[in-house]
Amino acid sequence: ISKTCLITFFEEKNLQGRCYNCNSDCADLHTYFSRCNSIQVESGMWVIYERPNYKGFQYILSPGEYYPNYQGWNGFNDTIRSCRLIRYPSSRHRIRIYERPDFGGQMIEFSEDLPNLLDRWRYRDIHSAHVQDGVWVFYEHPNYRGRQYLLEKGEYRRHSEWGALHPSVGSIRRVADY
Repeated sequence: ISKTCLITFFEEKNLQGRCYNCNSDCADLHTYFSRCNSIQVESGMWVIYERPNYKGFQYILSPGEYYPNYQGWNGFNDTIRSCRLIRYPSSRHRIRIYERPDFGGQMIEFSEDLPNLLDRWRYRDIHSAHVQDGVWVFYEHPNYRGRQYLLEKGEYRRHSEWGALHPSVGSIRRVADY
């Protein structure tokens, strides 16, 4: 990404209170702010995490967006402890999902967004995935709702490898460069 990317975290709602500007990955934000109640994404696409070292609940934030409170990014509370810039390895998108762990059972490959996975896949669960091109987000519920999980290019042999506690996926979306 050639331009400088910037995200600003605010301790209070509506971009108020103490703030911290961040322009790169940060594994531990706790020294910069104690809580996060609003965010301004100037540029770049970001994933923020509830725990340090890119762990816990994940939230994908779009460039140019303003999030007035933690409910705006579907957060469960005001705790944000790490963030990463999402890089775009490809303008193409292709993913394979599997019925069982270690790429077992039924498989389907696709390259478009799926607002309701059950429209194309007869299973509610995805136990493994292979991202062949692009960056993808799995959502817990249909229509891009619920917990979010970022999947970058590579192999995910079980749902825990993309950070999920269970394999339930309701919708899938490509991450496109804005």
